[in-house]
Amino acid sequence: MTGIENQIETGQSWTHDFIFTQEQVNAFANITGDNNPLHINPEYAAQTAFRKPIMHGMLGACVFSKVFGTIKPGPKSIYLSQSLEFLKPLYPDTAYRAVFSVVEQAGKRFRIRTEILDSESSEKLTLGEAWLRVR
Repeated sequence: MTGIENQIETGQSWTHDFIFTQEQVNAFANITGDNNPLHINPEYAAQTAFRKPIMHGMLGACVFSKVFGTIKPGPKSIYLSQSLEFLKPLYPDTAYRAVFSVVEQAGKRFRIRTEILDSESSEKLTLGEAWLRVR
């Protein structure tokens, strides 16, 4: 990349498709210590309203950090803050789309709306806002 593709400006949007497997959910549970059986135990989860294991909300939101730090705007950015609202659960082994929309610029800082959508239905599952500083 030349760097031009990584530049961001108010009004710009981009997407990133992703899937997390149950094995990755289990690894996240091991790393964080959040081993709530709702995330890792199919028998337990079957007895809940979700009927199967759900992903940790923060695991889904980690995709925002991945994109900001490695794809767009990339290593020249500093992730300053993130608000999150978990509207509906995310499930392992399901396709999702992260949507990024630049809504404001204040000097070298950018406010970006962050969303996670179901890839099939486009239903909004996670909403938030991030602030980045771009060097």
